[in-house]
Amino acid sequence: DDELQTDGNRSGHFQNGELGLGPTNEEVIRIIAAQLAEIGDQFDKEIQGRVVKDLVQHFVNEKLSKEEITLHMSRVVDELVTSIPSDMAQEKAMLVLAMVLTKKIVNTVPSLLQRVYNATLNYMNQQFHDYIVEMVSA
Repeated sequence: DDELQTDGNRSGHFQNGELGLGPTNEEVIRIIAAQLAEIGDQFDKEIQGRVVKDLVQHFVNEKLSKEEITLHMSRVVDELVTSIPSDMAQEKAMLVLAMVLTKKIVNTVPSLLQRVYNATLNYMNQQFHDYIVEMVSA
């Protein structure tokens, strides 16, 4: 249940049912995950290394609270979404950017996996709870 999936192969589950999703069709979730992964691959090429290095520095800084890291991640995603031309819904683009950034950070510093995962999950629950529920329900 604590695994992070960004490749669309298997849908991950949120801890403690935080999204509050009822029973869903796993195939629908797989399709959504595959679509998000495809978009993420496109965004992955656009994100510069300095952005990732900056985020890594925030995650490494143990003095920062979970809320401060989540706030910083939110600011970075907001900045990136304006620089990436996209004809998709802004919420979807931001959600994918958060997942891509998470993947890039963990690939850069694997020891940060748990901290990055928790911050990303917190960010997604705060920013996209209703959007994710709506996307899975549709």
